[in-house]
Amino acid sequence: MQLILEQFPIVIRSLNIGFLQTLKLFFVTLIGAFPLGLVIAFGSMSHFRPLRYFSRFLVWIIRGTPLMIQLLIFYYFPGLVLHTPIWGSGERGRFLAASISFILNYACYFSEIYRGGIQSIPVGQTEAGLVLGMTRRQIFFKIKLLQMVKRIVPPMSNEIITLVKDTSLSRIIALQEIIWAGQSFLKGSQGISGAIWPLFFTAVYYLIWNGLLTTLLGYLERRLDYFK
Repeated sequence: MQLILEQFPIVIRSLNIGFLQTLKLFFVTLIGAFPLGLVIAFGSMSHFRPLRYFSRFLVWIIRGTPLMIQLLIFYYFPGLVLHTPIWGSGERGRFLAASISFILNYACYFSEIYRGGIQSIPVGQTEAGLVLGMTRRQIFFKIKLLQMVKRIVPPMSNEIITLVKDTSLSRIIALQEIIWAGQSFLKGSQGISGAIWPLFFTAVYYLIWNGLLTTLLGYLERRLDYFK
């Protein structure tokens, strides 16, 4: 117990740095995946067949393969083909590769949620809007959008919570997120070796952050209850 108390300040400082990297990857993924997912959703519903087939094929590939493999392909494959690392070296290069991989992966999952939300709106609402002289753009933004948001909040919440935990997969390309930081004390870091408790302690960070997100997303869902 005395040894753990002595190690605690060093471990917490390292875990805090790793958790900041985890949060950075989390927010960058959301910022990129939200709009890209909508673009892919519109592509998968397009009347232009090549675009619709391409969008659906992309979603099928991304959803059908593990995120860990996608990370390895994004980070290592360009270098193997071009014989030069396109992401650059060091932590910045690994973060860039991880960000693009996560954004594309989650955009494809979000696109299916968007598509389901849009297609769940009764066709009669579109027809009524057209009869009133509204354009399809006006119908989408003034009639469909808020109803769609209400319907997709629960599945989106699940994906966002999953994203928090999926960020740990980025350690496969040696991105120094919180799990990587906790595991480093098991292998030997900053004079500490063979300590497994820092790795288990990372769960506290995930629980607290997921608890905050669950509360915020629950509040958002309650605010949208006027569509009941």
